[in-house]
Amino acid sequence: MKKLISLALVSVMSLSLLASCGGGAESTPTPAPAESTPVETQAPVETQAPADTTFNLNVNIASEPQTIDPALNSAVDGAIMTNHMFEGLMKWKDSGVAVEGVTDCNVAELTEGQAASYEKTAGEGDEVVYTFTLRDDIKWSDGKPVTAQDFVYAWQRLATPATAADYCYMINMVKGYSEIEAGEADPTTLGVAAPDDKTFVVTLSYDCPYFLEVCAFPACYPVREDIISADPDGWTHNVETYISNGAYKMTQWEHNAQIVMEKNPEYYDVDTLGPDSITFKLMDDNNAMLTGFNAGDLDFIEDMPVDEIPSLLSSGSLRVVPYIGTYYVCYNVEKAPFDDARVRKAFTLAIDSQYIVDNVTQTGQVPATGFVPAGIADAEVGTEFRTVGGDYWTAPTTDEQYEKNCEEARQLLADAGYPNGEGFPTVTYLYNTSDAHKKVGEALQQQWQEALGVEVKLENQEWSAFLEARKNGEYQIARNGWIADYNDPISFLDMWLTGGGNNDAQYSNADYDAAIKEAQSTSDPAARIAAMHKAEDIIMGQDWALGPIYFYTQKYMLADGINGMYYTPLGYFFFGNCTKG
Repeated sequence: MKKLISLALVSVMSLSLLASCGGGAESTPTPAPAESTPVETQAPVETQAPADTTFNLNVNIASEPQTIDPALNSAVDGAIMTNHMFEGLMKWKDSGVAVEGVTDCNVAELTEGQAASYEKTAGEGDEVVYTFTLRDDIKWSDGKPVTAQDFVYAWQRLATPATAADYCYMINMVKGYSEIEAGEADPTTLGVAAPDDKTFVVTLSYDCPYFLEVCAFPACYPVREDIISADPDGWTHNVETYISNGAYKMTQWEHNAQIVMEKNPEYYDVDTLGPDSITFKLMDDNNAMLTGFNAGDLDFIEDMPVDEIPSLLSSGSLRVVPYIGTYYVCYNVEKAPFDDARVRKAFTLAIDSQYIVDNVTQTGQVPATGFVPAGIADAEVGTEFRTVGGDYWTAPTTDEQYEKNCEEARQLLADAGYPNGEGFPTVTYLYNTSDAHKKVGEALQQQWQEALGVEVKLENQEWSAFLEARKNGEYQIARNGWIADYNDPISFLDMWLTGGGNNDAQYSNADYDAAIKEAQSTSDPAARIAAMHKAEDIIMGQDWALGPIYFYTQKYMLADGINGMYYTPLGYFFFGNCTKG
């Protein structure tokens, strides 16, 4: 997933199904019978059924989600779904400003959600206190009021090690989190409190610049303690117990087929919503996606056959928007032969990323030469982290440069004991089922074979199984991608802490951990950024634990006549404001 940016998004963006075209299966109301009249005088009565104005939006963003528990989800697809059914203290709203280059999608901006207002004050020492006053009209989908205690429970649950939430570190800036994570304190000691039903207080150990964006992140959404404690493992799969506080509520989950959401009548802003229902079709066949879109059975898709992309771009039906993320290969650094940094660097240098973006992905991606992507600010106003951090290798923009990279890669492999690939074991590249990921995998397979003389097999898995295998380290090389959770370099770097929930590379380096902890413990912008540059130098320039390929763009197709969609370059599309006509 997968898986937040404030008003600065506007400047960033200026630089993871039930019916056709949003119309549901129409039913014609039966007209009321005419009053009884003598047959000989009864005139023919013409009746016309009133038009069905129901607006049902049908979208596809991915196949079966691994989870739609806000705290446990770590994928963009799950986040998009939970964004429609839950709401945090803060939320993303339509700014009214169109994304540059498109006319059917606006930029999202941060605003208050379940909170009516908030106040930021100084605490003891370096501590900062946020006091949120909740709205008076917020309710759960079963009609019960949302209280500050619901947020206390959700945040303590997120921090609890036994919850095993990949995103537990999302609230590492909250006072007491580090001790809870280390098993030295009880989750009830987390720096959150509910003095009354309408007041939620958070004490931060330092002044975190992106904290309000964290408050709009799915892992921090409120959940109901009574519901979860009654069925910890199954509450999300039952529409009767999947109680939510957002604009929509789940009314059906037909596994591997569709998730249906309908307007939540208890939502405070329900009268402003567009679609009466949003159906997420769960599909991983790119040909079927495009066929469904062309037939009018899908109103929105993100993926389509790679071979169709040039013509779709040329026709203008395929849109491309900014996306702050990195597509990369993940090496399992605990397993031979990728426990050797020389091997990892050799495989990374042998990737012809320019060929991949020009001939495979074809939607404006930029070859990566580091892990943190473009579009994220550095300490000095007007500068970017990637530009300041520089390149860890030279992008293969020409055949000559790619050959230089390959020469270095072959020498590294020889130094590791595999001259010309001799003796190198056959390894497997794991990816989730998708035409696009398959095409990238085939390109990598050929490049590694030709440049290094090694044999790489390809293996694909269904999405949720793939996520589980990668998380558990049950792979040698795997496709991976990371999208910013908020506009800060730490979103790409703190995940690689030893034992981190999203640390799929099984990476561990004490110096790296120390650099990240330094970045997390200071409010000084220059010191924070310097520590993060140091961390990237370790994981990329020294250990080569990751193999970045390109920096993302986002593509999509939206049916004609659908208006009101908005988006953040974190990869989140919002459909609740959509209208048809």
